[in-house]
Amino acid sequence: MLYGVFDLINGKALRDGIISASNNITNHKKSVDALNVFPVPDGDTGTNMSLTMAAAARELERLSDDAPLSLVAHSAASALLRGARGNSGVILSLLFRGIESGLKGFKEADAKTFALALNMGVDNAYKAVMKPTEGTILTVARLFTKKALLDSEIKDISFDRVWSRAVISGQAALEDTPNILPVLKKAGVVDAGGQGLMYIFKGMESVFSGKGIIETLDKAAKEDAEKPKAAAERLTEEIRYAYCVEFLISKEEESKKSPALLRAYLESIGDCVVVVEDSSLIKVHCHSNEPGNIITKALLFGQLINIKIDNMRKQHENALWGAAPPNEFWDSGGKNSDELSREKPFGIVAVACGNGIEQILADIGVDGIVSGGQTMNPSTDDILRAIEKIPAKEIFVLPNNKNIIMAAEQTVPLSDKTIRVLHTRTLPEGIAAAISFDESLTGEENHLNMSKAAEKISTALITYAARDSKMGSQTIKQGSILGIENGKIVVVEDGVLFAAFKTVKHLVGKNTSLITVYYGKDIKQEEANELINMLNQKFGKECEIVCVDGGQPVYYYIISAQ
Repeated sequence: MLYGVFDLINGKALRDGIISASNNITNHKKSVDALNVFPVPDGDTGTNMSLTMAAAARELERLSDDAPLSLVAHSAASALLRGARGNSGVILSLLFRGIESGLKGFKEADAKTFALALNMGVDNAYKAVMKPTEGTILTVARLFTKKALLDSEIKDISFDRVWSRAVISGQAALEDTPNILPVLKKAGVVDAGGQGLMYIFKGMESVFSGKGIIETLDKAAKEDAEKPKAAAERLTEEIRYAYCVEFLISKEEESKKSPALLRAYLESIGDCVVVVEDSSLIKVHCHSNEPGNIITKALLFGQLINIKIDNMRKQHENALWGAAPPNEFWDSGGKNSDELSREKPFGIVAVACGNGIEQILADIGVDGIVSGGQTMNPSTDDILRAIEKIPAKEIFVLPNNKNIIMAAEQTVPLSDKTIRVLHTRTLPEGIAAAISFDESLTGEENHLNMSKAAEKISTALITYAARDSKMGSQTIKQGSILGIENGKIVVVEDGVLFAAFKTVKHLVGKNTSLITVYYGKDIKQEEANELINMLNQKFGKECEIVCVDGGQPVYYYIISAQ
């Protein structure tokens, strides 16, 4: 379709412009990911922006050509708010929320009206960021908008001309970001978020200047961008075990059978086995293709209560956009269906990944877990769905990653519940916060206590360098093993074991009494034991040392000290 230039912008132009923007950032998401300065495998700015824009594009494709400008702006802003992933995605959503506010009631608008609306979005974004940093996406958005506002005052200037001139100004602002942020200059790159924003604005320019919608070059990339990233992804395309079986066993006094026997049997016919015993009940969870055999075996241990069997393959098929996924986040395995439906004062939602870590969170009282973390940031809507599913009036959210905090905070105005987002930046901080929760206290008291508990935790992460980089005077080669202490690279080694040991030496202080080591899915238990032996020799007299199979991706080890 060919377009003419625009004196005014209407709904069709904005709709097609945003779709074009979504396609353009999808085409370039890998190159934007590669701009991330920090060499750890968290280069997801382009991916987050692509997924966020794809949420808007999907919604706008449903609108007709005669949809008014205000409706298109509202539909885009609403979809972006819910689909926002990572800090860059949230900032995008805030920019378009300003556009929505400024275009209310407009069927079409001139350049000045649109520029004023975009400026409202820039103000929104600066206010939302706790410590705005220049030389980032914020700077690019601000200077782009400043140019649009200035040029919109020119007599008889068309909308498309204002936008094209602003794109030139925004590109210049992007190229200047290394002069504002020394870390960018040292790495020889521009800001990743700013680059992503310029791909979005250029995608819109293609429509506004009459060239038409930029098409997606890689169909697979577009399909990946449009794929829902909620916890339905926890079920792989090829689900090995179809049924999720949960129930309680009321123990009979005459039965002397050990629950360990039941656990062993379940592990022989399935996975994700949880068998937890208290004085009167055995709580059971298992994924298997033999639900009938599970029930038959369990009856040997006592009477069954609250039996729940879900077909996970059917749930996975239903977990599409527009459907209401019945298993979109993982409920704490210790809770039966009656407990989950009974309203209570408080609930806790945590973002996490790794079977062992998720089980720990369940054991300490977390009600719902949203699958995600480094390289796989959940959207605002993913977190909101988890919140809404918990039958509680007040919800505490543990993002457990600095790049998820803003997306979590966007849930607050979207729910009737009272939502309290704690600024937990690592999984150990989230675990400490959850442990300190006390249901006898008020929401405010718990928020304070949980925040203080998280602040007392020091965290080390052991991972690999995803790219060549230079940090300070240190040259880092791709594939090197990195030890990161509280967000700073302190160790660069060739091997995982010594990188972990040296990093813990940095981490441990005079008052440290407990070291907890969570080993990831790429570490064998024998390897973890070797590290624990070394730590015991060094710190065993002063500290208790605990080892946990976390099963987390990306990080070979997550280590906390307190």
